[in-house]
Amino acid sequence: MDLNGARWRKSTRSGTSGGNCVEVADNLPGVVGVRDSKNPNGPALTFAPSAWRAFVTQICDRI
Repeated sequence: MDLNGARWRKSTRSGTSGGNCVEVADNLPGVVGVRDSKNPNGPALTFAPSAWRAFVTQICDRI
């Protein structure tokens, strides 16, 4: 999956102290990218937008 042009943003749940941060890119058509902010050149996971929404909804329901 080509993620060139992705605009990465930190999760709103990530703190400012560094550590374990997730970055999400949801500006590309048909795909949501997820990566570790400590390794921006490393691998990224990709999800269909509907799958990502379902995941986020499940997580938010548990918080």
